Amino acid sequence: MSKNFSYENVLPIAPLKIAALEGCRDLAQSVDAYLAKFRKKSNQELQNTPHFHGYHEDSYMVRSACPRFGTGEAKGILYDSVRGADLFIMADVMNHSLTYSVCGRPHYMSPDDHYQDLKRVISATNGKAHRINVIMPFLYESRQHKRKQRESLDCAFALQELVDMGVTNIITFDAHDPRVCNSVPLYGFDSFNPPYQFIKGLLRSEPDLRIDKEHLMVISPDEGAMERAVYFAGVLGVDMGMFYKRRDYSVVVGGKNPIVAHEFLGDDLSGKDVIIIDDMISSGESMLDVARQIKDRGAKRVFVCATFGLFTDGLDKFDDYYEQGYINRVVTTNLNYRTPELLAKPYYVEAKMTKFLAAIIDCINHDVSTEQVNDPTKRIHKLLDKMEQE
Repeated sequence: MSKNFSYENVLPIAPLKIAALEGCRDLAQSVDAYLAKFRKKSNQELQNTPHFHGYHEDSYMVRSACPRFGTGEAKGILYDSVRGADLFIMADVMNHSLTYSVCGRPHYMSPDDHYQDLKRVISATNGKAHRINVIMPFLYESRQHKRKQRESLDCAFALQELVDMGVTNIITFDAHDPRVCNSVPLYGFDSFNPPYQFIKGLLRSEPDLRIDKEHLMVISPDEGAMERAVYFAGVLGVDMGMFYKRRDYSVVVGGKNPIVAHEFLGDDLSGKDVIIIDDMISSGESMLDVARQIKDRGAKRVFVCATFGLFTDGLDKFDDYYEQGYINRVVTTNLNYRTPELLAKPYYVEAKMTKFLAAIIDCINHDVSTEQVNDPTKRIHKLLDKMEQE
């Protein structure tokens, strides 16, 4: 256990328990293993005291399920007691690999289905848990976070619904717009970001990557990703550029104005490696168009970094762009479901978030600030210094 994650003589708020929805079980089990490892050597002299009951365990997982009736209706079940526990419920609302039967016909689970199952598990606690925390790496309905016309505010309503059910803390990653936390101002809302894991994954896959202004540039693919790109470029000490989407505001297609072109603002890209950073890859159309334009402007290599790789239109276009040399690497985290097909791609790099997530849970369970585990600037500089010495 790293000394950075040690809480000697610090009382946990309550015994730690983790309940994972089926779509998030693999991630939860990996996090659980790290937590058991963290605590194995911590507070050993206090393990027999009442305040540290349940602190040293081989596993903190509780068994849960959401079985369905033949009509498609469901119920949430907890097979183990959570009375008095600090309960963390993990849900991956983007796991599209699961099915359930409706009148004998298979249906794939949608984000709505996962969210309903999350509420069912919360309801199954019957108010007996000491505190309920929800870990939702991809924030449910986070793309519908603001109102532009007569339309719903789904993300804000979902957050309010969760706190009304007794949830105290909501933990997510790279929220599409963190300001949505204003809908629940008196409750815990944390959105963590993976810049350290991105650069670590890139350096492992591309050890010859040179991080300086002459050889590297960070690009924001649109206005929404500007803050991420500004931070990433600043901590790496390189220049930044951006694209903005020129839209046709006279037409509405699929509920939004179609993109006419991506216009570039920034310095010369000739001979430089480029990192494109964003919160998610959905269909990938915009990201691939930006990558093509970057290569057309003379960039050497193009690395795409996104917290969530959804790939809603499949991987064929990414395969084509990789073969044509428009992209060299695609880096996403392991916070959401990734298909076996994606994991096998030669251009794919996984940024592992498991240990970081375990450290976050450990912090929150001890009711201490997460700043001691969430300092990407210091960790990135330490990583870069280490690479320079090798």
